[in-house]
Amino acid sequence: MVLADNSKKRRERVIRYAPLLIWIGIIFFLSSNNGSMSETSLFIGPLLHFLFPNAPEATIQAYHGFIRKCAHFGVYFVLAVLAVRALRPMSPMWKFAVAIVMVAAIASLDEFNQSFEASRTSSAWDVALDCVGGVAGIAAATFIYRRFAKEPRQSVS
Repeated sequence: MVLADNSKKRRERVIRYAPLLIWIGIIFFLSSNNGSMSETSLFIGPLLHFLFPNAPEATIQAYHGFIRKCAHFGVYFVLAVLAVRALRPMSPMWKFAVAIVMVAAIASLDEFNQSFEASRTSSAWDVALDCVGGVAGIAAATFIYRRFAKEPRQSVS
């Protein structure tokens, strides 16, 4: 029986942490040359030209830049949701603290990694944007888990 319980706990941990670790891997893959503007323009550029056929190239480039900044927010929003999900057994205060520290650390490492790529730029503003996305993700995950939690909430009196 003890062996089955340990196996079940291990499986639950893998189910909680695997998506988080895979997402972190995707972030670091995209912080290489594979996520550079020249690479993303291969599919974002034609889409923007299709949607805005009469737009000047400078406008297309501005839209492309805006989409890339939105991606920063979105990627770290998802990272934070996955972190909160993985850390769900922790107390709420620690869960959120660990999640935001994780988001900030990964965002900083991501930008540091980009500083070594000739095709990438590194920016503290991107780290800040990533952290804003992370805080929004933590807020969304908190709302969702509180709204749809199976266990009753404890009231503070």
